[in-house]
Amino acid sequence: MRLTTRTNLAMRVLMFCAVNPGRIVRKHEIAEACNASENHLAQVVNTLGQLGFVETLRGRAGGMQLARQTDNIRVGEVFRAFETGVPFAECFDAEHNTCPLAGCCRLQRALKQALEAFYSALDELTLTELVAGNTQLEHLLALADRRKPAGCIGSA
Repeated sequence: MRLTTRTNLAMRVLMFCAVNPGRIVRKHEIAEACNASENHLAQVVNTLGQLGFVETLRGRAGGMQLARQTDNIRVGEVFRAFETGVPFAECFDAEHNTCPLAGCCRLQRALKQALEAFYSALDELTLTELVAGNTQLEHLLALADRRKPAGCIGSA
């Protein structure tokens, strides 16, 4: 199993915002700290905004902040939101499935159960648990200038 780049970036964005509470963060700051493309981040941030994970602000002083408390963001919810459009296996995609075994294969059922167990395990994990007390992560992602109070909703 391999996560999509979009899911990976979504989690990086959320962790970056969570490590920098009380501050509007900008795409270029996340891109620099997380070794990511600003173009890819723009797409991910747009989706995170549409799904209600982040609040985006346009303009010169624009950027983003968490739209929810960190303990109200479950990792499984984020993964499902970003991975849903990507079928795990060919037989999971009814429209494009060409597997001749689809009608009798028992592996599909086992894979569905395994995938649900994977998401269920991630449903138990919150953004708070990823960042709270994680000094190494904070060292990597915390911005030096925290003087701009933005009332970040998602402080841990």
